Amino acid sequence: MNFTFTHKAISFALSILVLFSTLSLTVTKHFCGDVLIDVAIFSEGENCGTKISGIESDAMLQKSCCKDEIHVIDGLSETTISSFDDLDVIQQHVLIAYSLSYVKLFKDLSEYVVPHQYYSPPKLIRDIQLLDETFLI
Repeated sequence: MNFTFTHKAISFALSILVLFSTLSLTVTKHFCGDVLIDVAIFSEGENCGTKISGIESDAMLQKSCCKDEIHVIDGLSETTISSFDDLDVIQQHVLIAYSLSYVKLFKDLSEYVVPHQYYSPPKLIRDIQLLDETFLI
């Protein structure tokens, strides 16, 4: 069939669409004040580089200007497949009519008989156009 490349391209695009619709992402952003320091997609972002030790850590965490933002992009947890019986009767009839008309739209070319398939042209002994001096312009 002539539509194999188109069929493969559409199938590939739909599989990529299903893959990305079920994919979940977590985006972590680390800010120091109003300045964006780090953005991480699959891991934790780096902090400002300030190392706090011991007793000062609790007091410094309360006064800290650093903040983390975590954005979670949830994908589909399960893909739903509805059956043909879940559709209304009218929707079933429209789907059947559309699919049958679409299938009948493309006919296979092997059914048609080519009448000049085994025709061999006559052998030219002389160039008749040159002999008669008739030239196509």
